[in-house]
Amino acid sequence: MNYLKQCLAAALLTIGGSCLLFTACNNAGSKYPHPAGTLDGPLEASTAPSQVQEAWTHAERFHSYEIMSDTLHSISVEAIAEIDTTSTEGYGIVVQKGTAHTTFPNLSNARCPMAMFDGNGNMLWLTTSAVWGTGVQVDWLYLIRFDDDGKAYIAKAIDPYDIQQQLCQRLRYSIDGEQLTLYDGSKEIARATNTVTDMGGFDSETPLWIGEQIRYDLSGDVPCLLVTPGVNFTTGLVLTYDDMPTLSCPLAIGEDGKVNIGRISEYEE
Repeated sequence: MNYLKQCLAAALLTIGGSCLLFTACNNAGSKYPHPAGTLDGPLEASTAPSQVQEAWTHAERFHSYEIMSDTLHSISVEAIAEIDTTSTEGYGIVVQKGTAHTTFPNLSNARCPMAMFDGNGNMLWLTTSAVWGTGVQVDWLYLIRFDDDGKAYIAKAIDPYDIQQQLCQRLRYSIDGEQLTLYDGSKEIARATNTVTDMGGFDSETPLWIGEQIRYDLSGDVPCLLVTPGVNFTTGLVLTYDDMPTLSCPLAIGEDGKVNIGRISEYEE
């Protein structure tokens, strides 16, 4: 491990029990190499602190705020801020469908979770934060379904690591001077021109990484994955995102339960 990688290892950001490590995907030495991945392995499911779990056992009143309300389908999603007078410390989400309430005490409600109900499929999509910090936003995506009584259950939890690994295999890049071109396989999807001049240029071994910025847009009919690649420079200790485009692609769950990532394109806000 060279000096830069030692610096990167020393600067790892650990938040909420999840650790970002820099591990390269394969084929990095080819003409159009794959990016590297910052997430070292599957993330652990979030768990509320023991004092919060204890508060749940004798709760009399919740203090909550709204995440989503769909009056047409009689469904709402709320974040629990306090159990009686005990702070939930960023944990606890309640889903109400009709008269049925379902509590998910261990789901994170920090960093502005989002929800979207699909009336045609009778299912709820929910995002919660997994890892966050300066330049870092990594989210879980949950597919929530309902039983005959309207009680909610998690049908699928989409781990950011799985998303990263799929994208590591699909994305490729080339560098020509200060221009970096991104490809989905052999198809060009975006270009970026580097404007950073004081960090020694692109790292010669692994200049492009993904995994620190994995989030979602739930404003459409289906969840849209948003990923921003980061650039590693010769003298940098952290990834840089200043000139990089955000990539978007629709997500779907196949009949086999696997996540299908659709066409990748440059995201336009």
